[in-house]
Amino acid sequence: MAGHSQFKNIMHRKGAQDAKRAKIFTKHIRELTVATKTGLPDAGKNPRLRTAIAAAKAVNMPKDTMERAIKRGAGGDEADYEEVRYEGYGPGGVALIVEALTDNRNRTASEIRSAFAKHGGNLGETGSVSFMFRRVGLIHFDEGATAGGDMFEAALEAGADDVNSGPEGHDISCDPDEFGAVKEALEARFGKAETARLDWIPQSTVPVDEDTAGALFKLLDVLEDSDDVQRVCANFDVADEVMERLSA
Repeated sequence: MAGHSQFKNIMHRKGAQDAKRAKIFTKHIRELTVATKTGLPDAGKNPRLRTAIAAAKAVNMPKDTMERAIKRGAGGDEADYEEVRYEGYGPGGVALIVEALTDNRNRTASEIRSAFAKHGGNLGETGSVSFMFRRVGLIHFDEGATAGGDMFEAALEAGADDVNSGPEGHDISCDPDEFGAVKEALEARFGKAETARLDWIPQSTVPVDEDTAGALFKLLDVLEDSDDVQRVCANFDVADEVMERLSA
């Protein structure tokens, strides 16, 4: 269960993302709608919808907003969104996975390709970097939620695969199919998770210096600012002191 945590990289710009609350809600609304359209409006019978609801709750989306998104999906929302995944390399040889939900594949592909080209990256073929990652459910609790030993035991009992506890909090990963159950079990015991979502965890990371990190973050910002992009994952590793200077 104990292992190397990737949350420092995955959550490195949480503050900046919190400032984009409306855009974050838009992305979750789109996922809720698509999850409902591709399955059933009953979260108990639709694992993807159950996961989408859990992720929306983690960013404090109001219940009525979630319900409207689900109703749109159940009623056949006019927008026909297509799931697309892009893969490539950013500055410093950092591998990137970009997941999108789009109603215009050509528009989205053009935007993604342009972002990579303008910010020192190279867009590759599907499958060109995904083998460097594994798909998991990620749950993060604040350090004050409980002692590390208690979280370890509770996560093990709930069915998690990996737990890492430290000064920045408790990071739990699990199989995507177990995400909802693990999150519910841990929140019932320790309260609301700080973050919870499905993501890609890198099998190994690429260290980058300050100059490279600055260029990489510009690319990530442009990608994440796209309405079509749902998630961006990367396998970089930036030293704490470099992160502090970039965040200043």
